[in-house]
Amino acid sequence: MRVQDPIQLSEHSEPEPDIAIVRNRNYAEAHPGPNDVLLLVEVSDTSLSDDRDIKVPLYARHGIPEVWLVDLVRERLEIYLGPTAQGYRQALRPRAGDVITASRVPEVNLDIDVLWR
Repeated sequence: MRVQDPIQLSEHSEPEPDIAIVRNRNYAEAHPGPNDVLLLVEVSDTSLSDDRDIKVPLYARHGIPEVWLVDLVRERLEIYLGPTAQGYRQALRPRAGDVITASRVPEVNLDIDVLWR
């Protein structure tokens, strides 16, 4: 797990997601790339529109398989799956009582009710 560390999407794009769960290998000489990323998490309060309208589509274009966008203001989680060049094919909004599991990291699961306590 990497916290606010860069991931290299292209030669000119190295965003710093709040949390990145990546394949287990040595990243001492290079940042993880799209094929290394299993799950990205962006936590948003004042940056929600930038995260949703700029970062999430950027991640989709580069094939990041799953993004969780945590909206602190509205206490809402958005899950994006199925990346394409045009965006994610699926956007989910879990509700109270739901427990979610990361598609590529089944060890990562979250009880939505616990998230907002």
